[in-house]
Amino acid sequence: MTTANGQTPAPFMQNAPAVISTLGTDAHQGLTSEQAAHNLNQYGPNAFTKPKPESMLSRIVKTAADPMLIMLMIAAAITLGVNITRAMAGGHADILECVGIFFAIALSVTITVVMEGRSAKAFEALNDINDDTTVTVVRDGEVTLVSQRDITIGDVLQISTGDKLPADARLIESNDLTADESALTGESVPSAKAADAVFTDPKTPVADRTNMLYSGCFVTAGNGRAVVTAVGDDTEFGKIARELRAANTGMTPLQEKLAKLGKVIAVVGSIVAALVFVLQVARFVASGTASFDTISEAFITSITLIVAACLAVNIIKMSKQNALVKKMVACETIGCINVICSDKTGTLTQNRMTVIEAYNAPGRALEKPEQIRNRMLLENFCVNGTADVTFPGATEAEAGAMPEFIGNPTECALLVAAHKARLDYRIRRERATVLHTYPFSSETKSMTTVVRDGDGITVFAKGSPEKMLDLCAVDAKTRGEIEREIAKFQAQSCRVLGFAHRHISDKDADTAALDYAADRAGLESGMMFDGFVAIVDPLREDVPGAVERCRKAGIELKMLTGDNIVTATAIANELGILDERHIAVEARQIEEMSDEELSREIGRIRVIARSTPVIKMRVVNALKAQGNVVAVTGDGINDAPAIKNADVGIAMGIAGTEVSKEASDIVMLDDSFATIVKAVHWGRGIYENFQRFIQFQLTVNLSSVVVVLASLFSGLAAPFTALQLLWVNIIMDGPPALTLGMEPIRDNLMDRRPTRRDAGIVSRGMLERIIVSGAFIAVVFMAQSWTNFMGGTAEQQSTILFTLFVVFQLFNAFNSRELGNASLFANLLRNKVMIGVFALMFALQVLVVQFGGAMFRTVPLPIDMWLKIIAVGFGVVVLQEVIKTVKRAAAAIRARRTANESDSQQPHQPIALDLVD
Repeated sequence: MTTANGQTPAPFMQNAPAVISTLGTDAHQGLTSEQAAHNLNQYGPNAFTKPKPESMLSRIVKTAADPMLIMLMIAAAITLGVNITRAMAGGHADILECVGIFFAIALSVTITVVMEGRSAKAFEALNDINDDTTVTVVRDGEVTLVSQRDITIGDVLQISTGDKLPADARLIESNDLTADESALTGESVPSAKAADAVFTDPKTPVADRTNMLYSGCFVTAGNGRAVVTAVGDDTEFGKIARELRAANTGMTPLQEKLAKLGKVIAVVGSIVAALVFVLQVARFVASGTASFDTISEAFITSITLIVAACLAVNIIKMSKQNALVKKMVACETIGCINVICSDKTGTLTQNRMTVIEAYNAPGRALEKPEQIRNRMLLENFCVNGTADVTFPGATEAEAGAMPEFIGNPTECALLVAAHKARLDYRIRRERATVLHTYPFSSETKSMTTVVRDGDGITVFAKGSPEKMLDLCAVDAKTRGEIEREIAKFQAQSCRVLGFAHRHISDKDADTAALDYAADRAGLESGMMFDGFVAIVDPLREDVPGAVERCRKAGIELKMLTGDNIVTATAIANELGILDERHIAVEARQIEEMSDEELSREIGRIRVIARSTPVIKMRVVNALKAQGNVVAVTGDGINDAPAIKNADVGIAMGIAGTEVSKEASDIVMLDDSFATIVKAVHWGRGIYENFQRFIQFQLTVNLSSVVVVLASLFSGLAAPFTALQLLWVNIIMDGPPALTLGMEPIRDNLMDRRPTRRDAGIVSRGMLERIIVSGAFIAVVFMAQSWTNFMGGTAEQQSTILFTLFVVFQLFNAFNSRELGNASLFANLLRNKVMIGVFALMFALQVLVVQFGGAMFRTVPLPIDMWLKIIAVGFGVVVLQEVIKTVKRAAAAIRARRTANESDSQQPHQPIALDLVD
């Protein structure tokens, strides 16, 4: 069989004999040893190909190519060369400048290199799926055990309940076979398999290919045989592995904003440094004091300005690239997300089939599982099945442990319902004498168990409710009533299972002589309908509230699920994410769209059913191209490529596969979607702290640049030595700035809209505060330079200026704690670490001034001068508090005016007066 274009059709589009013929194998004899060896050589081992690891040297070179690091390295080389030349000429060499710059370079490269390699780890986790277990195959006509790695195309597998599938395979024989494919497809219900099924549509979704079995999935019921059609990289999991390797995450929104800010700082810093250098050289030449020593001093001061500016960005990067955190940049990015693309099964829902209602036919009433008292219904739950459930002990239950399902999830749900009704299924099974069981099949759509019961036998049947009603003597009126109840649950995408029983007395029939193989129809006739149950994979309890909080926070939820569109739509309606403006579609509709069409329609699409890894990737890319900041949540292997490609990838820590965890940026340890909302709140807080950090650092750099330029333009010497400037930017500003990252997160952050992807990290308000504070510091600093209003001696002047500048920055760190118009005193004591660091840094400055004169070129200052410096430095706090007080008052006036205007526009209602004569 060939297709219209001459190609051999996919295995799911051929019948079993055609596939066997195409692969050159035998359904009963399997491959010969020679054929197996040939195929293994031709197709390779059943394992994922590992990418060639990048050498450490290559990773270091790639990291060092960062423009900011190149600038630092140039600065370091020049500074080192100048100091060596000065030392050889008998001058003073300041080695500390060189050490500081080289340390910054080494730290930045080391952290970046250590943080790389997430793709490799994710890929290794995928490869771990194919661990070296043995598989039952037929070779040379004999059933034998073969290493999973040695399975090859054409091998005939013998499969049974509980087996983990080693490769993709086409069924050639199946007996009531079902497979759990949730990790691959997202389908919450085990997929019923049929060897005789053949599909004509080449775009048939993986979840609908009932004649195929897939590597990494599990057989939940039945048995059969299958011929291997793909191994290693060519399996569906292998395709996901390639997607995972090829996924290009690009830059996160935070990294994009940092890159823009870094370029601005680098350009401005370079221009200012060049200007400072030219001015100083011109002054030296004009005064006749030009020499290598003075010019090199000017050059070092200029280079130090560049280094200080670069460090302002690199320290930020390093503080965020915390090696103890999986990907710290994502912690800030999650605060900016405005779209969450979520898997359904295991993320929004519990991935646990659960009985939500039971219809008690004799009582004609709907009951919760805890309320079920129909003995025959409960007995059917317990004895008419083969699944098992391990219930947590009292201590485990208190800790929130869930029952462990073993076997068919639907049967397990029935056992949990019996447990809720205070019936121990294990005791019922032990007491029951099972005479015969008719297993469930797709043909009969039912399962029946015959049990010895006192003076006869009881036949318990369960299956599709229509089939159960057909087996029972139910009048038309009652049947219509039952069918209407069933239809209500089916419309909600519930799985409905009917139950019936029949007691046959030994007096009425010779039960000992029954031929069960031939008498099934007779045993299942004239039964009594006991009722039905509605089973769903329910939403997690905290999901509806979390979705509503997302909506209020301006975050849109899109559900990408492997389930069918009926189930997906029902869940979406329950969450309230579908309305007249938003729709649900199937993956095949997305496949037929061009990228342009998808870009136009993606805003309307809220639900995608039968979603595949490729579709998820396209959706994420389309959303990111529109400027959205996208988070992807999931727990399955099929979610991993999209998780890795998102701005923020979020995996479930308990139910999630190792692959999804490795591909993710953040792992939810409690598998709670509500925790994602908390993480968004946390991320917004961290992003704000990051802005506080930047505001503080840029104020330091702005004020230092202005005072240096102002001093040189006014004919004064540079106000700081190179070491003093490094002290200000590295030692005195570093720890206070880092403690801004520990600022307590404000409570009202989730009432705001997300930060746009293209929004600058320096907001208008921040820029205003940077300019005002920087200008104030510079003006007061220059006033002291020109007028000496603090009354210091000529010998003390440079030390006073140095110390005043440091104290200004320490107090300005407190200003940076509030990004809005709130007073800093409202939350002053909430960041006690910062208060402690402030005290420590001030103490260090005292030690430097009073005892470090030889190194820092300072002189000791008297106590009264210290008090003056503190009072003047505190002025930057007073200034910002006055400005914020004025702004709050103005905002209150505007709010009252708006309220009054709103009231005046309301129509006046007549007042009814109750007049009494």
